Amino acid sequence: MADQPSVRLNKVLRELNISLDRAVEFLNQKGIEVDARPTTKITTEVYKTLLDEFETDKSKKVASHEISEEKRKEKETLRIIQEKKEQERLDQIAEREALKTNRVALEKPKTLGKIDLDSLNKPSPPAKEEVKPVEKKEEVVAPKIEAEKVEEKQTPPATPDEPAVKVSAEKEEGSKNASDNESETLKTKYTKLTGPKKTGQTINLDEVNKKEKTVEDARKRKRKRISKDVKPSANKNNNSNNRGGGQRKGRPNNTVKKEEPTEEEVQKQIRETLEKLQGKSNKSKGAKYRRDKRVQHRQKSEEELAQIEAESKVLKVTEFITVGEVATMMNITSTEIISACMSLGIMVTMNQRLDAETLSIVADEFGYEVTFEKAELEENIEEVEDLEEDLAPRAPIVTVMGHVDHGKTSLLDYIREENVIAGESGGITQHIGAYGVTLDGGQKITFLDTPGHEAFTAMRARGAQVTDIAIIVVAADDDIMPQTKEAISHAQAANVPIVFAINKIDKESANPDKIKEALAGMNLMVEDWGGKVQSHDVSALKGTGVKELLEKVLLEAELLELKANPNRAAKGTVVEAFLDKGRGYVSTILVQNGTLKMGDYLLAGKHSGKVKAIFNERGVSLEEAPPSTPVSILGLDGAPQAGDSFYILEDEREAKQIAAKRTQLLREQSVRTQRHITLDEIGRRIALGDFKELNIILKGDVDGSVEALTDSLQKLSTGEIEIKIIHKGVGAITESDVLLASASDAIVIGFNVRPMGNARAIAEKEEIDIRSYSIIYDAINDIKDAMEGMLSPEMREEITGNAEIRETFKISKIGTIAGCMVTTGKIYRNSGIRIIREGVVIFTGQLTSLKRFKDDVKEVSKGYDCGLQVKNYNDIKVGDVLECFQEVAIKKSL
Repeated sequence: MADQPSVRLNKVLRELNISLDRAVEFLNQKGIEVDARPTTKITTEVYKTLLDEFETDKSKKVASHEISEEKRKEKETLRIIQEKKEQERLDQIAEREALKTNRVALEKPKTLGKIDLDSLNKPSPPAKEEVKPVEKKEEVVAPKIEAEKVEEKQTPPATPDEPAVKVSAEKEEGSKNASDNESETLKTKYTKLTGPKKTGQTINLDEVNKKEKTVEDARKRKRKRISKDVKPSANKNNNSNNRGGGQRKGRPNNTVKKEEPTEEEVQKQIRETLEKLQGKSNKSKGAKYRRDKRVQHRQKSEEELAQIEAESKVLKVTEFITVGEVATMMNITSTEIISACMSLGIMVTMNQRLDAETLSIVADEFGYEVTFEKAELEENIEEVEDLEEDLAPRAPIVTVMGHVDHGKTSLLDYIREENVIAGESGGITQHIGAYGVTLDGGQKITFLDTPGHEAFTAMRARGAQVTDIAIIVVAADDDIMPQTKEAISHAQAANVPIVFAINKIDKESANPDKIKEALAGMNLMVEDWGGKVQSHDVSALKGTGVKELLEKVLLEAELLELKANPNRAAKGTVVEAFLDKGRGYVSTILVQNGTLKMGDYLLAGKHSGKVKAIFNERGVSLEEAPPSTPVSILGLDGAPQAGDSFYILEDEREAKQIAAKRTQLLREQSVRTQRHITLDEIGRRIALGDFKELNIILKGDVDGSVEALTDSLQKLSTGEIEIKIIHKGVGAITESDVLLASASDAIVIGFNVRPMGNARAIAEKEEIDIRSYSIIYDAINDIKDAMEGMLSPEMREEITGNAEIRETFKISKIGTIAGCMVTTGKIYRNSGIRIIREGVVIFTGQLTSLKRFKDDVKEVSKGYDCGLQVKNYNDIKVGDVLECFQEVAIKKSL
């Protein structure tokens, strides 16, 4: 059975679209016992059984998914069609715009004149010489043409691609230029140069540049070979025959049209290009080598990136990691982790540590893998399987939970015949208490009393995890409160039997049926109403019904068949830990299996030590502690965290090595989970403008209180102000705490602890604020008030009164004075003023003076007249309304 593959129940429930209760009820009917938890693993056969039964639910879910998918595809298709139509419409508009633009841009060619290229290429004639007529040019050109013919006979014939039409065109153009030159004659004027003269005409440089470029291109063009059967042009200029000297003739500006390649040439070019890209070309081995090298480098880079990405999805953690640290490593918020845990039926807080199984499930929800780094020496801690004949019955561990002031501690006081409340500050429990009680019949019960205040969520969660049975106390004169619901959730998540104690039935306003009705609404039907959940009406003050309640608790314990092996090394859980000034570190532990003895070497979290003394809850010294016994021990070298498991080892050196290795792993983990400020956070703070931080150093008497206070204070953080706890610990406030507060500009908060030694003197010298509290909500309220004081006040405008201008008086060197009647409120001398004309504000400013008769006054009330002058403004008219206002600072609240 263990070798078969398993799947978690929550995934199956999501796949089959059914609830947890429905699946568990069906499997119980089939005779298959499974835990009613979402994280329970089931085998393949159980999965097939569920699949066969709830196939219709799955098909409905699949069908609904298909329908929604079809609707989504249909919407997507309609959207694509709409986009195509819109694109076509835009294309048509663009085409019409382009046609309009082309129509405007087209112009008819303008005839500006003729350009004689031959005359441009000829060198300038020497001075005082007559230019010869162009008729003699034929005599010079003729021998060149003859020589050109001779050279053409020696050169190879031109390719058939060059048509004879080009040569004939050149010949016609050359003859035309020759005929033009015959009709024109240039005469030299023998005038003396006297400098430039302004003619009033302008030269078009663009035309000249185009002409020069055309001539230059014509010179650089490669000489064409002419076939033998084609006669050369009369004006053809052969540069090869003209190297020895002689004037170079200008070439005509002939534009050669490029022919389009044939279909075969195009296909050949495409084939060669594809061969080069695919590496099949044999033209260059070097290029192929470089290409292969590039491919290898790209593949190596991709593999490295994939490896880095895979490593970023692996979380290297120890089992001592909190929700906040996991959120930092995953780069998500703590709220998302808490929501994921709540969907799995697990109630956690930001500073609560997660066990290995829960951590794996949460990481899997967010697509991460978890690897647990443990000390190599921890392999020596072997989990010994107890034999059935070695097991002996043990006392049940009962946790008392419920809302604050519903009577949990009073109930325990009556059972133990003591008064615990008298020692608690404010009459509320702020520590987790562990007590052993022996009843009249000789039966033993271990009670854990948990706080009911909302800040102690983590303590209630720990109490539910180490317990066998949960007693949830509800006041009959109250209702099912939030902490009551939370306690029920903790007990259900830990799969612990619940017994309800409906307290305070001796009050006149008590209504137990109302509580039972509310429980029925939460799907918890009590036995009195035909359900399965045990409940009893009690009065903790008078003791009514307490005996019957304990009988029901023992009945539940008998059904559980609780057993343990007393003849082995002890193993259990740390309940609390604190620093006592005279005795050192005192740890309250609960032995769950085995027997704890004096002189044992104990390992708890990152602390270890030899057990020097064992006390019960009344301070009586013990030699040993059997299973299900809560005791306080001395000897550890520090205060372990509440909830840590402890083990007994044979060698002290081995315990110290494991503790040192755990300390090193925790230090590495704290470095990895430290959240540094990012550019996004800097941008957010700059955008806020007035972002502030309140640094706090927190010291408490026990670890559970420090953890609860940390949770509560960090929940006070807002977008404008952030609570930053830079250090927290168990024990008195020391000098190092004060020096750290001085360096980091922090305040020191002590919960049930005081400054020791020279700490208070240093604090007064450094002007460090040390606050001591004994009630948790006093500390929370004071910090909240301090945060509100750090917030910048909000400025709000308050209108104090209105006045109407009845007359204006213009006084030289002073300005315009307004004679006014105050119609509403008051007009103040130092307040702001607005001038309103016909319902429109035309000026906002301040008053220069405010007088009544000849006297300066600070204010003028309704119904009185006054004279006033507006600062730097004289354009006031009769009938204008003056509105007086003041800026009032309003304190912000969180």
